[in-house]
Amino acid sequence: MQDRIGGPVQLEPGLRLLRAPNPSPMTHTGTNTYILGAGRVAVIDPGPDMALHLAAILATLAKGETVSHIFVTHSHLDHSPLARGLAEATGAPVLAFGDARAGRSARMSALALEETVGGGEGIDHDFRPDEELPDGTLVEGQGWSLRAIHTPGHLGNHLCFAWGDRVFSGDHVMGWASSLVSPPDGDMGAYMESLDKLARHGATRLYPGHGEPVENPAGRIAFLASHRREREAQILAALSEGQADAAAIARLIYTDIPPALLGAAARNVLAHLVDLEERSLVAPHERPGETPVFRRI
Repeated sequence: MQDRIGGPVQLEPGLRLLRAPNPSPMTHTGTNTYILGAGRVAVIDPGPDMALHLAAILATLAKGETVSHIFVTHSHLDHSPLARGLAEATGAPVLAFGDARAGRSARMSALALEETVGGGEGIDHDFRPDEELPDGTLVEGQGWSLRAIHTPGHLGNHLCFAWGDRVFSGDHVMGWASSLVSPPDGDMGAYMESLDKLARHGATRLYPGHGEPVENPAGRIAFLASHRREREAQILAALSEGQADAAAIARLIYTDIPPALLGAAARNVLAHLVDLEERSLVAPHERPGETPVFRRI
């Protein structure tokens, strides 16, 4: 499959990929928009609000084809905003777990009220689905069916969609990078639990929100879980040397990334710290008007 932005690609019978023209360090080669089925098709992750991409989706449809359903894995600005424009153009409903706050734990909801936590990067605050999809919901269309798998972590409202033994994995599992987990929208404890949940599904191939298909889902999921545990160990080792905030820890342990990505790395560290606090392994020291520092217990 081509790596560059271009026209539609036939991934397998009944599945086409159209990549949005929004490449960046956080989106890789662009957002993957999937077109499932033939005749009356489903669109998965319409992508960013770009007229050019909307036109490309509509142009990809064969003569006489219509869109019957629009699925959204999660409400980040590179995945969900075009859903409303596509719905208006086609009359199809938008289906997702819920709005940008849906699926948050009680802890993350409380953190959202704290001024020092930050977060909110890239959130589509205007997103509202026409139909909500609780975990396990089966949706059937013309020649296809999708089952919703609630996988909070990258975002509280994140869904994967099982298509037989294939899974559309959104930003939860990708082959080219790990996921950003930024509290209070992201939740590291939930992310790890969702990795286990997706592993139990036993998919034979993953179609992610960015990048190429993942041909060894079990191996990739195991690697991502191990990677997060290694980061956790590095954070605890850093705090053994003294208290520190997330940014300082990120500079210490993320030694192989461009400086421009250190901000995102610090958000991942903060997610680990919040999870470690929940497990009584670290404790924060609040500083009025400043970001908290953490110490190892």
